[in-house]
Amino acid sequence: MSNDDFINLSALNQFAYCPRRCGLIYQEGEFENNQHTARGNAEHARVDRIDHVVSRDGARVEHALPVWNDRLGLIGKCDVVEFWPDGTIYPVEYKHGPKRKWLNDDLQLAGQVLCLEEMFKLPVTRGAIYHASSRRRREVEITTDLRRQVTEAAAEIRRMIDSGVLLPPLNDARCRECSLKPRCQPELMAAKDRQRTAANHLFELES
Repeated sequence: MSNDDFINLSALNQFAYCPRRCGLIYQEGEFENNQHTARGNAEHARVDRIDHVVSRDGARVEHALPVWNDRLGLIGKCDVVEFWPDGTIYPVEYKHGPKRKWLNDDLQLAGQVLCLEEMFKLPVTRGAIYHASSRRRREVEITTDLRRQVTEAAAEIRRMIDSGVLLPPLNDARCRECSLKPRCQPELMAAKDRQRTAANHLFELES
């Protein structure tokens, strides 16, 4: 598998949030900043600037650690990985906002875990999402179901990119905060779908 065939870990997050948004970014190279993405980028930049340190509790802390999984074709980096003296590996993904009801952040963290397990040949059972807005960690158990979702999402993303076809918009509450809404135009797409359905129904009645 060449480097061009690898799926970025952040694509797992985008796909779980909205498959069309993922396609716009990774198929068509579209990306626009808004206040949410700008704050997120600033938080990641702050984390990346911190030197490698040893915590007060004895863990070696690596920042912006490149990771990959050849089996699944995943590549990316971890914001923070703690390597504890007992052999525990503990990734921490930084997000600027609070926990939301969608599992996109958890899926990205699980993708990091699968990369770390393949690279270090050690089990990784937990990680954390650090929410900068509350300055709290939210621990995530990396369950069998979450691992399955990573594998399925990676395969679906690869199929979507290979097809070259953008998936339809969700047109729900997620669209309001999306920086790509002007490019996606979910309301217009939904209106076109309604018109197409109405035209098909009219044709069926006439026939």
